[in-house]
Amino acid sequence: MPAKRRVTIALIAQEAGVSVPTVSKVINGRPEVAPDTRQRVERLLHKHGYQRRTGQGDGPVGLLDLVFAEIESPWAMELVRGAETVAHEAGASVVISVLHTHAGPGRDWLERIAARRTDGVIIVGSRLSVRQQGQLSARSIPFVVVDPEGEPAPGVASVGATNWHGGLAATRHLLSLGHTRIGMIGGPSDMLCSRARIDGYRAALETAGLAIDPELIRNGDFLVNSGHDHGHSLLSLPEPPTAIFAGSDLQAFGVFEAARQRGLRVPEDLSVVGFDDLPLARSAWPPLTTVRQPLQEMAALAARMVLAMGRGEGSDARRVELATDLVIRESTEPPR
Repeated sequence: MPAKRRVTIALIAQEAGVSVPTVSKVINGRPEVAPDTRQRVERLLHKHGYQRRTGQGDGPVGLLDLVFAEIESPWAMELVRGAETVAHEAGASVVISVLHTHAGPGRDWLERIAARRTDGVIIVGSRLSVRQQGQLSARSIPFVVVDPEGEPAPGVASVGATNWHGGLAATRHLLSLGHTRIGMIGGPSDMLCSRARIDGYRAALETAGLAIDPELIRNGDFLVNSGHDHGHSLLSLPEPPTAIFAGSDLQAFGVFEAARQRGLRVPEDLSVVGFDDLPLARSAWPPLTTVRQPLQEMAALAARMVLAMGRGEGSDARRVELATDLVIRESTEPPR
């Protein structure tokens, strides 16, 4: 049986009909390559599973890239803390990029990453196309997705939380207190974590023998204004809920304000549960009952996975979900 031919830059260049320096420029993210040539070379690098040879000068560079679609909330800061702790232990620094879109990293971002080199990329709450995955793989850049917006593609390592179980636990807690009319404010309807939390809410109601009332379910964007506006909408119903499960702590704080503006007290007139257990949840008034999502641990695990992949360890893509826990505080009590 003939030995398998080693994939080299020269082989890629020959098949692509370009020079060896051109292939090298593509691998290293250099800009002076025509777009159609770059795409042709990237397709071949991905097709052949090209891996950059490691040797002197190709070792760790001490940089981890942490990429956010948005970074507007304390939620993102918890992830930064988790990744930074692991990076510091490994003698590396964290570089933060904000895409301002959920569409995924663009070509310019990928080329900048390749040009300055990185030990790995942690992508938070954003989609990666098959082509973008191939571009990272072709450049031997390990990557892990945290809290993926959609279903991760086969072969993509990801870290998330047990969102369905969290939604189930939050709703069961309210049911155990005697609430039967429970509002639900989720995140964007196309986000995996939001759908899972709402599905957990639905499962708890169905298990309790209660019908799902579509009027009680809203979709927002996980931020304070979303909780405020949808809180007002729910509380203005002819038969308003006696409890609201918000898909994030920030939404729950918005519900607090909507209730206050309507002359309602939490928890005497309205019970509220959040999701995340941000540091603010403990200091809110009343302290917020919420589902703890281990954000720092999620980012820390993703950082360890990326560093291990960069060392050639744990190369098999893993999909990991860390456990959520209900934290009962003072924003929930039996209905009156």
